[in-house]
Amino acid sequence: MRILGIDPGLRTLGWGVIESENGRLRHLANGLCKSQASEDLALRLLSLSRQLSQVIADFAPDEAAIEQTFVNKDGVATLKLGQARGAALLTLAQGGLTVGEYAPNKVKKTVVGVGHAAKEQVIHMVKLQLPGCLPAGPDAADALAIAICHAYYGGTQATMRLREVGA
Repeated sequence: MRILGIDPGLRTLGWGVIESENGRLRHLANGLCKSQASEDLALRLLSLSRQLSQVIADFAPDEAAIEQTFVNKDGVATLKLGQARGAALLTLAQGGLTVGEYAPNKVKKTVVGVGHAAKEQVIHMVKLQLPGCLPAGPDAADALAIAICHAYYGGTQATMRLREVGA
């Protein structure tokens, strides 16, 4: 199964593509979709959507995973993040992908072992779990971590786990 992980952001949207086969993970690609702060919001969202559409076309993922929005003290920043996340979700749906959504703490706990891990710890553990992977930046590393989380909790493996426990 090929999984596209997305770390949403208005300025920088991180993405990462991995393959999960028989419990083994393999890095395929990662990168950053960027928008220009000087542009209108609608044009920034359109730019991110077009870049993400190209990633989908280039790597043909089977499923996608995205980080859930967290609310911080800056309401305007939270709203902008939500809008970027909405544009990403729409683009993924237009690409015909089913999407898993994961809380930031769940992603960190899955990849690092603790829910409040620092960015450096996430990058380190992503590199360990995906040998040869060089993340394009912290946002790309987060996207790869989200894809790893989905490989463990979403899609086919989740169905297999349910069958194993007799659910």
